[in-house]
Amino acid sequence: MEYILILISAIFVSNIVLSQFLGICPFLGVSGKVSTSVGMGAAVLFVMTIATMVTWLIQHYILIPFGITFLQTIFFILVIAALVQMVELILKKVSPPLYQALGIFLPLITTNCAVLGIAIQTVAKDFALLPGVVFAIANAIGFSLAMIIFAGIREHLVLMKVPAGMKGVPIALVTAGILAMAFMGFSGLV
Repeated sequence: MEYILILISAIFVSNIVLSQFLGICPFLGVSGKVSTSVGMGAAVLFVMTIATMVTWLIQHYILIPFGITFLQTIFFILVIAALVQMVELILKKVSPPLYQALGIFLPLITTNCAVLGIAIQTVAKDFALLPGVVFAIANAIGFSLAMIIFAGIREHLVLMKVPAGMKGVPIALVTAGILAMAFMGFSGLV
């Protein structure tokens, strides 16, 4: 039951992008097409899950025992950067079109505050390893879900008659705000 509550809460109620406002850069930048959003979501899922596992282990087996928890952010950023480099190499070989489509946003996962934020939240909420991994997976799914829905809406907005002053970024921000309010409707679930 604990894992179901973590899943529902992280995906819908306290969505990392729409409620906590972490990961806004890729949310706005990569959400032009659904296909690109799916690829970015998969990359974030992989990086966020592995980063949370590795950072949890570093926190509990290196930083706390040696009394150097003040180095937490530096260690976590280094782990995330290394994982992103690994994902970039894998995508370059496995799916060159997706690698090209993600462009500059793939290296930006390194500085994606959502990945670092979840790693830090997992430690701050004092999750054990398995609930921490479930928390990371749920947040990555929530990030992906929000980004894919937003991309679908943005693809549809291209076909609509939008006033000249609202085209581009303004309508995207208004749409993101409405999507965030829609997700607030889930707040009574947990």
